[in-house]
Amino acid sequence: MSGINKNVAFYSLVAAFGGFVFGLDAANISGAIRFISSLFELTSAQTGTVAGIALIGVICALFITGTLCDRFGRKKILLSIAIAYAISTLLSAFAINYEMLIVGRFIGGAAFASITVSAMYIGEVAPADKRGKYVSVNQLMIAIGLLLAFLINYFLIKVMDDIAWLDNENIWRYMLGAELIANAVWITLILFIPESPRWLILKGRSDEAKAILTKISSSVAADEIIVEVTKNLNKEEKNSTLDQLKQLFSKKMRFVLSLAIVYAVVQGATGMNAVLFFAPLVFEQVGMSVQDTFLQTVIMGLVGVVSTIFAISFVEKLGRRFLTLAGLLLVVVAHGSTWYGFSKVTYVFSEEVLSKIEHQVDQQNIDVSRLQPLVGKVYSTDVELKAELTKIFSKKELPLVSGIIINSSIQGINSLMVLFGIFAFLAAFNISIGPILWVIFSEIFPNKVRSVALPFAALVQTISSWSVSEFFPWQLEHLGVSTIFLIYGAIGFFGLVVMTFMLPETKGKTIEAIEKELVTT
Repeated sequence: MSGINKNVAFYSLVAAFGGFVFGLDAANISGAIRFISSLFELTSAQTGTVAGIALIGVICALFITGTLCDRFGRKKILLSIAIAYAISTLLSAFAINYEMLIVGRFIGGAAFASITVSAMYIGEVAPADKRGKYVSVNQLMIAIGLLLAFLINYFLIKVMDDIAWLDNENIWRYMLGAELIANAVWITLILFIPESPRWLILKGRSDEAKAILTKISSSVAADEIIVEVTKNLNKEEKNSTLDQLKQLFSKKMRFVLSLAIVYAVVQGATGMNAVLFFAPLVFEQVGMSVQDTFLQTVIMGLVGVVSTIFAISFVEKLGRRFLTLAGLLLVVVAHGSTWYGFSKVTYVFSEEVLSKIEHQVDQQNIDVSRLQPLVGKVYSTDVELKAELTKIFSKKELPLVSGIIINSSIQGINSLMVLFGIFAFLAAFNISIGPILWVIFSEIFPNKVRSVALPFAALVQTISSWSVSEFFPWQLEHLGVSTIFLIYGAIGFFGLVVMTFMLPETKGKTIEAIEKELVTT
């Protein structure tokens, strides 16, 4: 690899490291959520808020991210975001009540606005023929962060019974606190990357921009980029945020904006956050023990990493359009498989089942003899069963025993169909709509509106994702797991149909060339 390519790779990896931190955050909360729910005796709505409040933080941050990036530059904002992540980790890991945890999670969510800044930064430093690959690194870093957190969570669960000072009351603090090391590493790395050359040109600092461009391209190419960007900027008036928003919502931007909105809604609403934030709870529905659910999350993390590497390897060869459509088709198949696997499930109680539950719950010091009146009963859905369990156990007890009860009483589940569906969905998301969304966002918006367009598109995606994570525990309680995945599959099918007609191919084209093609005059 040449020095130029090494520089581009290093700058892109550092910018995308926020995705790694987000991956840690998303996965460690998935492991911690049952213990947090028990300790603070949360309702299903509050449990959803613990996960969903982070995305509210993202939404709030996205309103100002573009303006801050324009004013202070991409690098300074990335550094500020890294510091915010560290503050969030400290507040979350040392939370003494539900409210303090919510504040910490909110700040961490605001910091996740880093992914839009990363996409903006990478899109402005990477050459056109490699931009898709480097922007996709965002998703790879998320996948690696997820895998590491799943491994940490699984290790802590596995050794909890053997370590005296580790118990249900504090294990979640170690899960969340593990993020601090990554926070410190990212803060340090950001100090070694340059500012975006396109931002420097925007600010009239062309000499500084050229010095950076020569590190990521040839001297001739650097001069050409400066001329092209300057020419585009000279055609445009310096726009305020309000002016940029007016242009973004103007008639000539209608197609680009519609494309971004549909892609953002579909990517967020197909259910990835339900799987990420509540992975052990999802696997719990299959009838697995607590330790087995955490082991499955490790496998899930491996699937995410491998499939994301595939996406990065082929995004420039196969193109954005092909990967998106192929991925959405697999999303529909995957969710259909999960729905079918759960469709004929029943929950049967007998003396044998009760004895099995008693044996597994023994170490929890929870009296399960209260389940005796259920012997001889059969529940046709998980919704019916959970409604019955809420009458028997307290909010502190239920998160610790529900998985064991489901594991012992479930009958008629097609575990292979469910596991195939979940893992196929993870693969589909990570080879297509997961990373490709950020590639598309980094390419389709013209320079004159990029600083507001990227945060706006990310805002739409975040609201869509938030709706999934916020309401998943409530949906699980009231709709049932099979219905939830059927809904996700329907959303994926809608996206497949619309994207077939709307999505153009953008690989290998400069941002300026894509503008000429997509923006009507």
